[in-house]
Amino acid sequence: MKPFHFALFGLAFGAATLPAVVAAQTPPAPASGRVLIATCTGCHGQNGKSAGAIPTLAGQTEAQIRQAMLDYKNDRRPATIMSRHAKGFSDDEIGAIAREIAATWR
Repeated sequence: MKPFHFALFGLAFGAATLPAVVAAQTPPAPASGRVLIATCTGCHGQNGKSAGAIPTLAGQTEAQIRQAMLDYKNDRRPATIMSRHAKGFSDDEIGAIAREIAATWR
């Protein structure tokens, strides 16, 4: 027997609607590292080679980038902008960012 609230939902919206509602509440898959680093060049320069006071990311290891991002995210490393950016990423996304930068920005 269906729980009462599901039975009411099925009567009100049709039984076929329930899977669509559940699917809509499933969190999206994390974006790829390539997608996530697309905006980094705005500050860190093309291919991570900064021309100014912003740190160059090209040539850094995955571990260095991951640790820096986690430090920004957890307020262990002071920053004006990066701590705000880092707080918007999950730890898995930070890992994807670090892998992509280390692999492609040399």
